[in-house]
Amino acid sequence: MAKVKKLGKHITINANNCIGCRACEMACSAFHAKPRYSSINPKRARIQIVRDLLKNIYLPVFAGQYTAAECAGRTSYILDGKEYSNCDFCRASCPSRDLFKEPDSGLPLKCDMCEDTPALALPKCVEWCPNDALIYEEREEEIEEEAPQLGEVQISVAAMIAKYGRQEVLETIARVAQR
Repeated sequence: MAKVKKLGKHITINANNCIGCRACEMACSAFHAKPRYSSINPKRARIQIVRDLLKNIYLPVFAGQYTAAECAGRTSYILDGKEYSNCDFCRASCPSRDLFKEPDSGLPLKCDMCEDTPALALPKCVEWCPNDALIYEEREEEIEEEAPQLGEVQISVAAMIAKYGRQEVLETIARVAQR
């Protein structure tokens, strides 16, 4: 494993500036629609707004890694007198909830920072946020890079086929390849 310096892309959330307009959800779902910008479906967005309208609390949460197991901890948090669970702030796509899953196939979603060719100046959620609640940053980071093992890739594909079926995985790969 060699240490390599890479440019890391990050979106910082300033929850105090979020007004709950959901423009970030709309822009994200339109960007990821097939074909691009053909529809708006917030269930396909890689960002969701956790909200409590009565308390005027809005918190953007991005889709993170998929996890095959539910978390063991069920901690709750109290913000302005309202109780929230771990799940409200969790970025993972997991079996216990429908958040960050493709509505048609059930496959997990993950924020990809709107990677495109040519590269976009900003992810769509940041570009369309009217109140600067989302701030895009690029930072140089030192990470340990390890070459992927062919066996690990084969096991992952086999696990996806076992869970979602061969046809669903093939259709998803075909959709991603059309980008």
